[in-house]
This record gives sequence, structure tokens and C-alpha cells, in this order.
Amino acid sequence: MVEDINERKAAQCERKQWEEQIKASLLEKEVLLKEIYHRVKNNLQVISSLLNLQSAYIKDQEDLVIFQQSQQRIASMALVHEKLYQSQDLARINFGEYIRDLVASLFTAYEVNEDAIALTINTEDCIFLGLDTAIPCSLIIHELVSNSLKYAFTKSINGAINIKINKIINNNLMLIVSDNGIGLPPNFDFKKIASLGWELVDALTHQLAGNIKITGSTGVKFQVTFPLP
Repeated sequence: MVEDINERKAAQCERKQWEEQIKASLLEKEVLLKEIYHRVKNNLQVISSLLNLQSAYIKDQEDLVIFQQSQQRIASMALVHEKLYQSQDLARINFGEYIRDLVASLFTAYEVNEDAIALTINTEDCIFLGLDTAIPCSLIIHELVSNSLKYAFTKSINGAINIKINKIINNNLMLIVSDNGIGLPPNFDFKKIASLGWELVDALTHQLAGNIKITGSTGVKFQVTFPLP
């Protein structure tokens, strides 16, 4: 009887040691992952700062715009890592929250008068995306919203941009970015336009194994559908 009690106590002690080792290992990995996200974010910010310094020496206006757009794309990726660093779940971010911060930064970068362009963001609170999905999806939103801010509106248009992302059947996500601007020219085909922005949207949609649908008779509406991993 005494031997049985001692064996049980030894087993309990051993199990407790294993549990403590597992907890310590998980905490160590969590700290390491946070440090990685933090360093990646900082490195991206350094790259953005270098581009900003270099842009001071650029005389050609088109080249300057290219540098500024690159800075904004880098900032979008840095924001993903910042959100992951702040998240309770280090593998995923609340993408609805991220979209709001991303678009707010774009409105600031383009010096948008919020009274001139109304913004509506409609997202489900339960949409959490991992790094491999969040970054391409964020860059798509970045390109589409930037395009609307740059080209969609004239002084006579009371602007509106709408962003919606929600889960649909078969574990897919549907992202819609639309505006009420001047629309697209007839027979528009973004795959035939020599533009880095459009090429990025096309490539990133393929990276997500998704498809894109564009309508532009009244304003422009981009609908991107892709599966969740």
C-alpha cells in the first residue's frame, strides 16, 4: 500500500514537472515570436525611412510618387506585424480592426478631407487571419483604396468609399472595395494596363487562390473572393 502511494506521488510530481516545462517552453516561444514580429516591424520602418530620405533627392515627380507608394506598401506590411505583436493570439490578427487602422493611415497619407469622402467599413468581428493571408489581403485593400483616393473623385463628386469583408459559403472570404467615383473607361481590363498597382492586385489575388470581379459602370466595385486556409 505504501509503495502504491509513493508511486502515485512520484507520477504526480513527474506530471507536474512536465506541465511546468511545457508552460515554460510555450512562454519562451511566445516571447520569441513577439520579438520576431517587433523586429520585422522595426526593419520595415527603417526601410520606409530610408526611402523617405532618398525621396528628398528625387526631382522627377513620377519617380517621387513611386517611392511614396512603396513607402505606403511597406507601412501596410509593418502594420500587420504590429497587430500580430499586440494580439493575444500570436498566429492571427483581427482583420476588421486592422482594416480600420490601414485605411485611416491611407487617408492621412493622401491628406484626405474626411468631410469630402465618406468611409464605410463593414466587417465581421470574428474574422481572424494569419500572416500568410493577412499580408496579401492587406496589400490588395491598400492598392484598391489608394486607387480610389487618387483617381475616382472630381470636385463635383461627393465621394464615398465602402469596404466590406465577410465569410461566405465553403469557408471562403469575400472582400468588396467600392466607390461612387467616375467609374472605369469602356472595355477596361486591368491585366492589360502597365501599372504596378494593378499587377500587384492580380498577383496577390492569385497568391490567395482567389478570383476578382470588377464592375465600373457607376463608380467602381472590386469583389475578391478567396478561401480561408
